[in-house]
Amino acid sequence: MYESIIALGIESSCDETSIGVVKVTVKDGISVTERLGLVTETQEKLHKDFGGVVPELAARAHSEKIDTCFNKALKESGVQLDHIDIICVTTGPGLIGGLISGINFAKGLAFTTGKPMIGVNHLVGHALTPQMTDDLSYPYLLLLASGGHCQYLAVLEANKIKRLGTTIDDAPGEVFDKVAKMLNLPTFSGSGVEKFARKGDENRFSFPLPLINTNDCDLSFSGLKSSVRRQVDSLVDKQSGLYKSDQRDICASFQKSMRIIFEKKTKKAVELFSKVSWEETTSFSLAGGVAANRDIRNSLRSLCNDLNIKFSAPPLDLCTDNGLMIAYAGTQIYLSGKQDNMGLSPKPRWPIDLDNQKPLGFGKRGRKV
Repeated sequence: MYESIIALGIESSCDETSIGVVKVTVKDGISVTERLGLVTETQEKLHKDFGGVVPELAARAHSEKIDTCFNKALKESGVQLDHIDIICVTTGPGLIGGLISGINFAKGLAFTTGKPMIGVNHLVGHALTPQMTDDLSYPYLLLLASGGHCQYLAVLEANKIKRLGTTIDDAPGEVFDKVAKMLNLPTFSGSGVEKFARKGDENRFSFPLPLINTNDCDLSFSGLKSSVRRQVDSLVDKQSGLYKSDQRDICASFQKSMRIIFEKKTKKAVELFSKVSWEETTSFSLAGGVAANRDIRNSLRSLCNDLNIKFSAPPLDLCTDNGLMIAYAGTQIYLSGKQDNMGLSPKPRWPIDLDNQKPLGFGKRGRKV
């Protein structure tokens, strides 16, 4: 086994093509991670006019960009392909066309170099990011909130992650994007909503807080999204359109509801954590695209301070899908003695906790895992 491993990570599960390179040094059972390079190409402009990710366009864009990202990442990291010890690639969950693009590229590299190849669960990549960036020790509680997922996870070990709760319908990042589109903001994304919310009155509108009083940490966002839709339609009917102040106030009020939902459900997740762990949690981390929202990030940091729990969140460029998290997670899988062969195939649906698969609802991007 290597004392130091240089890992290449390939991420292409949705609408970011990303290649990351990390060096993991293991000494006396302790891993030290050095970030060497990261290149990410987003497809935001490509899908903007459609109000969401178009799978066929995304798959083609991955195929076109992945080689360029790879060459740029090697140049940025200062390593040659021969210096790479393992090749890690997102195998699922995600859009099958994008997954195939990444897996085929990984297979080509593995075949020509003879290097080991490791298939990585995209969700595990997010779940282990706090370990890579903040050296969190196991166990810790994680909220993974993005455009395709929303789950409370008890990260007990690298290969032992328990799901405590999840969205039963839409993912939060998806709802942020849809609200931006409803309001016809310049950017159809959560960042657009956050920008407009900064100058809005968060108390002007009262939006619902679904499942807020249930005795679990499952979440629901479709009712909140529908309520925003009704409010937008009502204002348009009354005044034949929306003023900028309306856009700002709706964004602020909507974001306030999101913030309250996450605060309440995080408290419940902290309570439930002890049921699956050998000790109470002393660390909480926020990961995924929604972690880039400063309002939600700051509110959960404040909550953790009140609960005397350490708070962490990845740097902004590691909140969204990225190759570094895949490289790091793949390294942990490899160190446990596992690797894949040329039979590796995509898994569009790949639950992170195989023992907890209760029936869930559907969102615009498909069944939630």
